[in-house]
Amino acid sequence: MTRHPALEGIAFLDDATRPSAPPLDGLTDAQRLPGRHLAMVHAHFRDNMQMLRGLIEQAAAGRIGAGEARARAEALPMLENYRRFGNLCGQHCRIIEAHHSIEDQAIFPLLRRRGDALRAVVDRLQAEHVVVHALLERLIVALEALAREPGETRFAAARAVYDALERELLSHFGYEERSIGDALGYYGIGV
Repeated sequence: MTRHPALEGIAFLDDATRPSAPPLDGLTDAQRLPGRHLAMVHAHFRDNMQMLRGLIEQAAAGRIGAGEARARAEALPMLENYRRFGNLCGQHCRIIEAHHSIEDQAIFPLLRRRGDALRAVVDRLQAEHVVVHALLERLIVALEALAREPGETRFAAARAVYDALERELLSHFGYEERSIGDALGYYGIGV
């Protein structure tokens, strides 16, 4: 598969090489709550990504102009809560980075202590965070370039990076929910 030049140098990981988490049987409803909370946080990100995808597609098709796309993007629910912190991409990047920082610094160390199988899963999740953050940084660069000099080439670069970010994040969220969702409650780790 040929990748867009805007994605060169990013060390994408093969989903087929993801380690599996150990099965946890007999969880109570209360023990499943932290995993459900994690899924709800991810659902918020998914919803906003779907809205952003729609804006990109409408802009690409010429159905909306830059002004309307910006107005709609600024009305996204995630932006209402984070309006004071910068531009659209900066806000999304900060939110994802904060989410991953909490996992990396507070949740993953606790899970890592629960055995080799979970340690392997956590190591993989952290490696995926590195890829996601590289894509977030590339997206900022691509969007800044597009804003400075609009055109088809720059739009294609921004869209290629966004497509890769969306694909990686959606896959990552699903893997994380399946792999550590139950473990959070089983081991009493709050989200």
